[in-house]
Formats: sequence, C-alpha cells, structure tokens
Amino acid sequence: MTTHERFLLMGGELSDQLAAFARDVSAGLSASPKRLDCRYFYDADGSHLFEAICRLPEYYLTRAEQEILLTRTTEILATCPPNLTLVELGSGSASKTRVLIEALLQRQGRLRYVPVDISRAALEQSSRALLRDYDTLQIVAIAAEYQDGLQQLSSVIEGPRLILWLGSNVGNFERAAASEFLRQIRRWMMPSDRLLVGIDLRKSRAVLEAAYDDAQGVTAQFNLNLLARINRELGGHFDLQGFRHRATYDEQAGCVQMYLESVREQTVLIDRLGLTVCFSAGEAIHTENSYKYSFAEIERLAEAAGLRLEGQWLDTQQQFSENMFAPAAPANAA
Repeated sequence: MTTHERFLLMGGELSDQLAAFARDVSAGLSASPKRLDCRYFYDADGSHLFEAICRLPEYYLTRAEQEILLTRTTEILATCPPNLTLVELGSGSASKTRVLIEALLQRQGRLRYVPVDISRAALEQSSRALLRDYDTLQIVAIAAEYQDGLQQLSSVIEGPRLILWLGSNVGNFERAAASEFLRQIRRWMMPSDRLLVGIDLRKSRAVLEAAYDDAQGVTAQFNLNLLARINRELGGHFDLQGFRHRATYDEQAGCVQMYLESVREQTVLIDRLGLTVCFSAGEAIHTENSYKYSFAEIERLAEAAGLRLEGQWLDTQQQFSENMFAPAAPANAA
C-alpha cells in the first residue's frame, strides 16, 4: 500500500478556518474584558514557537510527559484491549505520540491513527513524517476543533479505541467546561474504549510562573504571535511593541492566566473586520488559562464526566500525570 493510499485528510478548508478566526477575533476584541481564544496560537509560526517552548529549561511539562510515556507505555497499554485504533485530540506535531505508535505497531502489527487538530498544515506535516517512518501505519486525519472532530470520528473508526488527550490541554478549559467536554467524549465511547489524558499537577507559584514566562522570552513571542497573526490574516495594525506578555498564577483557583497587556493608550484598526479596537494603558487581552489539578480534583473530574480512573502514572519529580479513564457505566446510561 502506497503512502497516498494510507493517508486521508478530512475537513479544515482554509476558507472555513479563516472565517472562524475572523468571527472569534471580532467577538473577543469587542467583549469586555477583551479575550482571544488560545486555540488560535497554533498557526505555522505559533507552532514553531511552541516547539521551541517545549525545549526550554523552565517548561517542565513536555519533558515530564515524555518521561512517563517512555518509561510506562507497556503498563499504560496493558490496561487496553487488543487491536486498538489510536485517536488523538490536539495532535500537533505528534512527537510524543510516536512512543505509543511504535508500541502498538509492535503489539498488533498494523495501526490506524486518527489525529484531530485545528491546524490542517500541522496535520499534513506530522502525518507525512509518520507515514514515512512507519510502513504499516494508516492515518485518517481530521482538521477540526475538538467538538466537530468528535462528530466525524464515528464514521471512520471501528473496533476498540484508545483516545489520547495529551499535553495538559484539559487545563485550557474552565473546570466545569473540562468536565462537560470529557462527558461529551464519554458519551461517544464504547465500553471497551479507553481515554488517556495528560493532566498537569498543582505546584509552586515560582515553578509555574517561570514555565509560562521564560527568561528567554519565547513564551512572550508565542503569545504576541496572536496579534501578528491578526495582522497577517485579517489586515490588523497591531504594533507588537505596544503590548507585553504577562503570566500570573492564581493559587486558589489553581490556574495560570496569560494576557497581552497594552503598554499605552492606543487604537488598533483591523481592516478585514471593519473593526476599531480601543485600548487604555494597562488594559489586557486574556489569551489562555492553564488549570492545574490535585489528585482529588482529578478524581472529581472523572466522576463528573461519568468516567472511572483505571490507572495513573507520574514522572519522577511528580510534576505531571498521565491518567487512564474508562467509561464508568454503559454509554446509554451516561
């Protein structure tokens, strides 16, 4: 079977993505307080910057998760039935996923991998690299947001599934919204399916704020790239020097919050939206939440979503967790 025959890419027309971006930017910058959705970080430039963040000494999350996957994959897969299809939400570069792909190929010979990501370009790039390296891998890629991707999954997947949601992406949801989204996944799961979720753990303010505001300023560039993307794609006139990156940890909420703060009073035009946005000095655009969890909060998250925790693995410094969830009851009882 040729590489072309082993690859199918669904959804993600560029015109649809641009329309959604325009709609959400207009709504977010017209709101009070102003906001931009973190899912728009990951255009081509943003994706490259995030890969650089993952290599920073302060950004422990990627190293901790990689350690768990490299050392505990055999145990993780032992909780799953045979002949799995591998599904991944927010797959990105799929670099960490390779450990699981290789283990499953060794275990079952062939594997269907279904990555779901908002970035069509990232899906194409990562899929081509995986298909080049693994001859018995088949990929059905879905370029869509999580909810739209879930709706398409039933038509392309058969048999038991291991669903991955790695990288602590669950932390970008408010806690109630995280429970509701996991409940949506739960409704789609069959009794034999399993869900592996990477969840970052609560820790000191110093460690967390450094991870989201590194000394080299790469995370600041990543955050500011949102404004650069508006300039490129929507005819925006943001002066990037007029905004600064700010990351703070709310210990009571267990949440790192990221902002772009206007350094002066200014007015910004966005041509393709016909929008004029006024900023006062010190006014901020909220760009991301990253919630951290205690072990008790992980248990409550699972219970609220109709899931049961079947396994949990930590890195050696106990900074990060991989959590294997199974349906707590038959799907029609959720």
